Amino acid sequence: MADFNGYGVIWDVDGTLVDTGDLHFDAWVELAKELEKPFTRADFAATFGRRNPEIIRELFNAGYSDDDVADLGFRKEEFYRAAAKDGINLLPGVRALLEGLHAAGFKQAIGSSAPRQNVDLILEMTGTAQFFEGITSMEDTSRGKPDPQVFQVAAQKLGLAPANCVVLEDAVAGVQAAKGGAMKCIAVTFVGHHPEALLKEAGANLVVKTLEDVSVQAVLDLLRTS
Repeated sequence: MADFNGYGVIWDVDGTLVDTGDLHFDAWVELAKELEKPFTRADFAATFGRRNPEIIRELFNAGYSDDDVADLGFRKEEFYRAAAKDGINLLPGVRALLEGLHAAGFKQAIGSSAPRQNVDLILEMTGTAQFFEGITSMEDTSRGKPDPQVFQVAAQKLGLAPANCVVLEDAVAGVQAAKGGAMKCIAVTFVGHHPEALLKEAGANLVVKTLEDVSVQAVLDLLRTS
């Protein structure tokens, strides 16, 4: 197979690489209990894929100091990491696509709103760290999705132009971020955070049920379309 090292695939993590949505929801519920605040499934769906500082200020208190926000975010992620250590599995089609892209010479990166500790834990537990040449996490950005910064930084780490990158996402805000960064986007509906219609409306070039429906050739074909 030809070497496609001039192309890149940027992976979102939660809902795309793995499904840890329920672990995140439970962690937010625990934090909300401590704060004596409500946190509902609707709150979770509306903020999924965004950075902790933005979620905390929007849902709990817009007047929190930066230190307060950082502390609350850390506590939420401690709840999450403790639960995640019980086991995390890759979503359908992920490993085959990772291996296929790697064998074809594509560069691959992580572009996630999650803290770096979370990303590292997931890559370690799933045995996938070797596939990624760059990792962009919450610490690398100052603006969250739908702002394109996270994917722009990921492309820079790969040394690639945005037009040569495809983003794999599952959330509306993530699709909007990819398109805002002038990248192609494949959206996955498997975990069910957002329906196909909304992902298409956000600008996804292709929407699939699982990554079992995405081949290396399909990624290449998408990159070569204007």
